[in-house]
Amino acid sequence: MGEGKTASAPQVILEAESVSLSFGGVNALLNVGFKVEQGDIYSVIGPNGAGKSSMFNVISGLYRPQRGRILYKGKEITTLPPHKIAPLGIARSFQNVELFKGMTVIDNLLLGRHIHMKSGLFSGGLFFGKAQKEELRHREFVEDLIDFLEIEHIRKKPVGTLSYGLQKRLELGRALALEPELLLLDEPMAGMNLEETEDMARFILDINRERDTTVLLIEHDMGVVMDISDKVTVLNFGELLASGTPQEIQENPVVINAYLGDEDSVFLAGRAG
Repeated sequence: MGEGKTASAPQVILEAESVSLSFGGVNALLNVGFKVEQGDIYSVIGPNGAGKSSMFNVISGLYRPQRGRILYKGKEITTLPPHKIAPLGIARSFQNVELFKGMTVIDNLLLGRHIHMKSGLFSGGLFFGKAQKEELRHREFVEDLIDFLEIEHIRKKPVGTLSYGLQKRLELGRALALEPELLLLDEPMAGMNLEETEDMARFILDINRERDTTVLLIEHDMGVVMDISDKVTVLNFGELLASGTPQEIQENPVVINAYLGDEDSVFLAGRAG
């Protein structure tokens, strides 16, 4: 944890300032704030309904909060729509697999390159000149992703024929195809078996260290969260409960009490003890 981090002063890549979001009088988020430092793996945890995905939706432009703001590299992005946020260097995966099932693995990854495609309709349709050279560059990038994610054996298979675990890995790849500086992962290990979970955790670490990508992670597997995270924020009923290092979170009595009766509380209490 924290291995390979530089000793220089950390730079804040993302900041949530007093974010509040409500739906019909129900508070999904209430005055939530935290800072993500560049190069970190930063996890957001909490029970179902805590507001984790709502916060991701605010960051990625799907929701607009009633109060507060989101800063990316010091600039406010609160009111920007998703199609203007992605080119800034922010990519996201979702809880549910959102892939084109009838298309191949390669084609799904190429779709993730859309913000980097500059050729016009005419040259693209006739596939000559700039469009042809651009296509070769994008395919080279995608092939590198395929090698990185160890999915060479399925590169030409239709996505709908793949196992759930491989589809989740492909969704991670499509987010990486945008070449993000900040990667939002919403429960990337949900529904996976132990082997698949271990593989995904390894890929997240490699993305962070080898590709110099900051990761903001929502995950319910507390073992993974505590093992790979640099910082953790805990949400509960839309409110910020605590933020700190994994060790601080494990030993925080407020966090432990909030999870009493849940599987997470047993884990936290055991690690704290």
